[in-house]
Amino acid sequence: MDTRRSEQAGGANHVGKAQVGSLAPGRVVGDGRYRLLAQFGVDERGDAHLWRARDGQLKRDVALTLLVGDPADPEAARLARRTLERATHASKFGHGGVARVLDVLALGSGITSSEGLLGVVVAEWTKGSDLVDLVAQRPVAPAAAARMVQALAEAVEQAHQNGLVLGLDHPQRLRLTPNGALKLAFPGPLPEATLRDDVKALGAVLYLLLTGRWALPGGPPAIQPAPLSPQGRIVPPRQLVPTVPADLSSLAVRTIEDGGNGGIRTSAAILRMLDQVAEEEERTQLIKAVGGDPAEGEGTVWTTKKPVKDVARRRKLALGVTVLVVATVVILAWGGLMLINVFQGDSKASGPTINVAAPPASSQPAGQPPASSSPAPPPSPAVGAAVKPQAVAVYNPDGKGDNTARAKYATDGNPETQWRTEQYKQQFPVIKPGVGLVVTFKDPINLSQVKVEGGTPGTKVEIRSATEKNPDFDDTKVVGNGDLKDGETTIPLAQPAQGEYFIVWITQLGGEDGKFQTEIADLTFLPAG
Repeated sequence: MDTRRSEQAGGANHVGKAQVGSLAPGRVVGDGRYRLLAQFGVDERGDAHLWRARDGQLKRDVALTLLVGDPADPEAARLARRTLERATHASKFGHGGVARVLDVLALGSGITSSEGLLGVVVAEWTKGSDLVDLVAQRPVAPAAAARMVQALAEAVEQAHQNGLVLGLDHPQRLRLTPNGALKLAFPGPLPEATLRDDVKALGAVLYLLLTGRWALPGGPPAIQPAPLSPQGRIVPPRQLVPTVPADLSSLAVRTIEDGGNGGIRTSAAILRMLDQVAEEEERTQLIKAVGGDPAEGEGTVWTTKKPVKDVARRRKLALGVTVLVVATVVILAWGGLMLINVFQGDSKASGPTINVAAPPASSQPAGQPPASSSPAPPPSPAVGAAVKPQAVAVYNPDGKGDNTARAKYATDGNPETQWRTEQYKQQFPVIKPGVGLVVTFKDPINLSQVKVEGGTPGTKVEIRSATEKNPDFDDTKVVGNGDLKDGETTIPLAQPAQGEYFIVWITQLGGEDGKFQTEIADLTFLPAG
């Protein structure tokens, strides 16, 4: 038995439940299918015990969230059923930041009443290391912490767009994958968990990575709680670890705390701020790569290292400055001599005055005003003849799609026929992230523009490139966007995009007052000329 793991989990010593004491490595649960290997934590708020186990039928390791309780307790049974229902809904959700739910077991359906369990959530096993083990050694570097939380926030954002609560507000439910990404390894949200709890968890995870402290209630005994100020507020990470950048420190606290102005309430807002941090980090790394000192750049976020005293480099710099000063003096002296010659030259010099800015007389027709010196506007990008797609279909990565039988009308060249979405009572992305049409060309084209005829005004669309007909949404790339208006709307791409598959993705529907719907009469795809 892994003694260190059991001590860290802190759950095997629960008193008052005889069934919990029997949860030991080697025991078989789930009607004899899963053999327990090692315990990785306990979420005491819902008596959820987190185990690695071996699936005896499929011969693979899995992650088990065991809901421990007395089947005779109606309230405990009700709460467990709610968690199992949420886990069942999450089984349809796919994202790299969340372990896939493989099965959900309940009393009478995979679990017997003698097992002392109210339910089991079975998920794929996540290779890597414990988040608790990671922060126990030392706080994570701010740049790495930002990247890790950014990946987890993307999973939360996509889940919330699908109306799902992930329940990642406990550090022992998370693991660090071999590629350095955080992943929800033990799904199964608490019955009362909300979308807001997921957002606060992102701030708490960032706080944990930066300080090694957990800032939410119900954390494991192995992690010290975040300290509070005399006013009862969470002490910012920067006060505990001075090298933490001010913006990251503020982001963590503003995400966790409720009330007040400046609070962060959505994962989308967290992603925007982390994107800014990531861009700054990339700039810093670029400066390092070309031999510069990132401490000299504006807004440097992560650099805390003192400048290195490089004598040879300073000598080269001094020599370069000297050469520059000498060259400047020579140029100024030459300029002064030229001015003297101009003002003291031969005043009897004859000849016509020449305007060097005007074109030669022979090239300027008589009677026309002088040509303007301002440059002509750049010509519009040339486009070729329209290319008709070989096939068109409704693209909806989270479901069946809207009016799939009418998709063909969007590319039939007849403006009298239309494809339209379903009518929604709520706007995107509240009900879902979007819906669209994916078109397939016989051969790859170098797409430059998309024209939308008969589109519903107020609709916002993105043009996305893809590598297959039914890609994962995360594998598509935005190459253009625009707002539809009455009549015809031309959506130019920032630059031509080569591909065989393109998606016209609707991110905002037309309409209002609970009747949101978009229709498209015809799509035209124009390649670069």
